[in-house]
Amino acid sequence: MNLVILLVGNGGREHALAWKLDQSPLVKSIFVVPGNGGTGAGTLKKVKNVELKADDFTALVQFAKENEVNLIVPGPEAPLVAGIEDICRAAGLRCFGPSKRAAQMEGSKAFSKDFMMRHKIPTAKFRSFVEYDAARSYLEEITHDVVIKASGLAAGKGVIIPSSKEEALEALKDVMVNKAVGAAGNEVVIEEYLQGEELSILSFCDGYTARSLPPAQDHKQIYDGDQGPMTGGMGCYSPTKIATPELVEEIHRTVLQPTIDGMRREGFPFVGILFTGFMITKTGPKVLEYNVRFGDPEAQTLLPLLSPQTDLAKVMVACTEHWLDAIELKIEPKFSATVIAAAGGYPGPYVRGDEIKLEQPSAETLVFHAGTVIRSGVLRTSGGRVIAATSTGSSIEEAIKRAYTGISTIKFPNMHYRNDIGHRALSSSASTIKSPESDVPQTYASAGVSISAGNSLVQSITPLVASTARPGADATIGGFGGILDLAAAGYTSPPLIVGAIDGIGTKSYIAHEMGIHDTIGIDCVAMNVNDLVVQGAEPLFFLDCYTCGKLDVEVAASFVKGVARGCVDSGCALVGGETAEMPGLFSAGGLTKDDGNVYDAVGVAVGAIKQGQKVLPDKANMKEGDLLLGLASAGCHSNGFSLVRKIVKQAGLTFADPAPWEKDNSVGASLLTPTRIYVKSLLGVVRNGLIKGMSHITGGGLLENIPRMLPKHLAARVDVSTYPVPEVFKWLKKEGRLEDEEFAKVFNTGVGMVLVVAEGDVERASEELRGAGEKVFVIGKLVKREGEGCVLGGLEAWRF
Repeated sequence: MNLVILLVGNGGREHALAWKLDQSPLVKSIFVVPGNGGTGAGTLKKVKNVELKADDFTALVQFAKENEVNLIVPGPEAPLVAGIEDICRAAGLRCFGPSKRAAQMEGSKAFSKDFMMRHKIPTAKFRSFVEYDAARSYLEEITHDVVIKASGLAAGKGVIIPSSKEEALEALKDVMVNKAVGAAGNEVVIEEYLQGEELSILSFCDGYTARSLPPAQDHKQIYDGDQGPMTGGMGCYSPTKIATPELVEEIHRTVLQPTIDGMRREGFPFVGILFTGFMITKTGPKVLEYNVRFGDPEAQTLLPLLSPQTDLAKVMVACTEHWLDAIELKIEPKFSATVIAAAGGYPGPYVRGDEIKLEQPSAETLVFHAGTVIRSGVLRTSGGRVIAATSTGSSIEEAIKRAYTGISTIKFPNMHYRNDIGHRALSSSASTIKSPESDVPQTYASAGVSISAGNSLVQSITPLVASTARPGADATIGGFGGILDLAAAGYTSPPLIVGAIDGIGTKSYIAHEMGIHDTIGIDCVAMNVNDLVVQGAEPLFFLDCYTCGKLDVEVAASFVKGVARGCVDSGCALVGGETAEMPGLFSAGGLTKDDGNVYDAVGVAVGAIKQGQKVLPDKANMKEGDLLLGLASAGCHSNGFSLVRKIVKQAGLTFADPAPWEKDNSVGASLLTPTRIYVKSLLGVVRNGLIKGMSHITGGGLLENIPRMLPKHLAARVDVSTYPVPEVFKWLKKEGRLEDEEFAKVFNTGVGMVLVVAEGDVERASEELRGAGEKVFVIGKLVKREGEGCVLGGLEAWRF
């Protein structure tokens, strides 16, 4: 059989179908109408784009006859609901897809819900409405949570899950009155909200038999954590851990076969792909919806799992000729994951026409185009969901990791993708598949904890720890805590003890990506000792806690090297710490360079204030006219990195790319510049009584940190034009289009420490600080408080 296929559509699903069909020895050629930049790139030998409109059925039939097409494969739902199969059948053309009447299972939510009720197929309780007033009255009467669905086709955007009665009423009005999804909202279905985990099963059908692909789980909402508006789908993975063989058998018995039999007996047998969405509730699987075509991105995820021995074209022919029962779908024993890259602004308004740059992905990764087009030889964006990376692996973790590595090879302006595809699988407490090692005697090492690695780490870091010794503490390692002799440290009378605890935040993400870990160790110390010195305390000793999924001695030693350097720079001893190896606790998330060694760290610093020395801030002696000194920061320090990462991603950069703000350095290496440690510079001016108060500018920026050291009747008036803003901050503000208030709340903007000094002491304090290596600026003064605790002026200096 020489098949000439006409594939209708232009999405990622159609590219995946073209990729799989291109492998069939039965297929001679494939015409894609209208196709996209992937199907038109020439990388698939049998595939060619055709410039016809997908909804011009007359032209499609004419083209099919002129080019000896003998199999038409509609990809999206719209042509199926519009009756393309009926038109092809009338013209004597084979079509892989359901009739117009059978396609109403997706074309009308009300139609499919009524069908389910007639055939006792488990689903949520519901009511259908064509009148807005009646629907609104029903919503106002009921007390349970609901889902509102536009009955017609809405490109995956017609389902609203409101969190309150008010949101439900507003959504209903948007759909039925304001026509937010057009004619699709002429009729709505209001159904009970089901709790559980979603599952999708795609089944080949010939009207009698169903052959299903592995269960899949997609991610509909635009943002991480399943937040934000619904989309056509931002990613997918398969198979799922919740779909046990027993559950799949139950789904076939109670849903899929009754659906196929019911449709045939009612006179509209289903031929094609039946996509059934389920909610797995406490009482069993319940149908959320039917779709009558391959899902997108489910097709991109599932088709790579079909073994080379499974000929997709042969399966399609078997469906159209009703001998699917003779076909066995052979599935590769692998996992698959897909990550979608969307245009910035999607699912709202977005820009088209941006240039896309692609690097060569790894052998395990496929790139499927969706909203792309080739113009004058340049690949450009042309849709909301632009392109996807799909990877397979021996585990779900490996497949997801490879998919994110694949997505990192794709770049275009304002590119957006979710960082948590597969989070449900990764957070699952246990796999339902019995391990082949279940009959083997187990050890601590087989559970993922390496005592020998821990011992190797201790040997590696012992010299580093010893380098931090100070009077009163010899900094020897071997325990989880340590001893400090206060008298030997210079405290002959009982001092006031001050403690601080802090972590490193999401800056560690960049450290993982870059493989640079020592600077994060410095950050861990800096965030703590700087918080001690603002109270006038001398840091005495430090302890850290390093927690990881798998202990990599080299990585951990690099981190401790940074901790030791930070301790030396601040004059405190590293007297102990905890290294906790916790297999399965950490998720790689969106990391592209993770091999199980993800870690987090926190530190504790303890310091002392001598008897007779004032504890800062000295609010009682602060007064109007006192001046504010700013000490220059080293960059972003350790705050605001969730926003930093988002802006970098929005700019289409990777951390390995050259930094736009710093010549001869990468984005990641520049951002990993450690937090400046101000301890030794400040202790002298503190002991000389020159400082009334200090503010370490961390999370909350200038606006929230400075007021914390002030009495309630005073405010800080800061002139931001008095100090230079580092180039990294200029770039972040401009690229992220940050408002002044947001900029000042998130970042230190170039000032890492702010001091309150009496006007008469400013010259001496500044001279001592500059002598200690600090860059000092007079940035403002204290004034009578009449509103906010920190007021910014000179903002024209921030117009970069």
